[in-house]
Amino acid sequence: METTWFCLVAIMIAAYVVLDGFDLGAGAIHFVVAKTDAERHLVVRSIGPVWDGNEVWLLAAGGTLYFAFPALYASGFSGFYLPLMIVLWLLILRGISIEFREQVDSPVWVKFWDVVFAAASLLLAVFYGAALGNVVRGVPLNDRGYFFEALWTNFRLGTATGILDWYTILVGLAALATLSLHGALWLALKTAGAVRDRSQRLALAAWWVVLAFTLLVTAVTFRVQPQVLKNLSAHPAGFVFPALALSGLAGMGWFILRKDDLKSFLASCVYIVGMLTSVVFGLYPLVLPASTSAAYSLTVYNAKAGDYGLRVGLVWWIIGMALVTGYFVYVYRNFAGKVKLEGDAEGY
Repeated sequence: METTWFCLVAIMIAAYVVLDGFDLGAGAIHFVVAKTDAERHLVVRSIGPVWDGNEVWLLAAGGTLYFAFPALYASGFSGFYLPLMIVLWLLILRGISIEFREQVDSPVWVKFWDVVFAAASLLLAVFYGAALGNVVRGVPLNDRGYFFEALWTNFRLGTATGILDWYTILVGLAALATLSLHGALWLALKTAGAVRDRSQRLALAAWWVVLAFTLLVTAVTFRVQPQVLKNLSAHPAGFVFPALALSGLAGMGWFILRKDDLKSFLASCVYIVGMLTSVVFGLYPLVLPASTSAAYSLTVYNAKAGDYGLRVGLVWWIIGMALVTGYFVYVYRNFAGKVKLEGDAEGY
């Protein structure tokens, strides 16, 4: 049962990254693909009806994590308190920037909130990547399963690491490149004219950056966290996940050259899912490795809730996810097609 919930949490996190990832990426490249106020308005409209719904997956993943692995939730949310507060404020600033930019008819007002939107989106992508890097690298857990990390120390690996070190920053930059590419492909799919053209050109350039980061981060991760390569070597069937990521990456490159916007975006979704599931498979059964001692690591076995609660909760989780999935299918079907500046688009 604990393995089932481990997979469900991973699925929800992957869903969040795929869905909220494209609007984070669109925000991060806001000023690159949109040169006028009208074009920036178009970028906001491309995510307008869905951005807040996408973030529900983050809340749902956090709630599921709390229910299924309370020890991990308690340890992670206390140890990562400072970066979590930073992420919370970035989410707030990003949300209000979208809502506030049109409330006052002033070029200074609109430009200010556009800058906030772009900066918050960019920093969120980096911090999410750094968070993933911390989980892969391991944290200084004590014998009670708790830890504290400063935002940074000496930027080196070891037992006295900070949230930010050379490895987590590397993963953060890889995440920024990936989500920027994801956002560019979304904008190419949802817009027309100059914004679409710039998004396509940016996507082609970003693809090469993502390719380089993929190779570099993969090679470094095998050194930083030996458990990943150990799992893949012991269970060759797990190579299906890296193969999924590579096929998505190759598909992106092919379809970007052919200017097939829909298939390019779908290939990006496949790449992100493949990368995240590769990490999940590589870490299992670890959910939070300890950099102090392997005996202190949190696993699916010592961090899980009671078996009875997990069995009952699975029934309600399936019902809830069926409703959420139906809602998202409805919203995205109604939001299909290119966005325009003319007319009302959910108030944005």
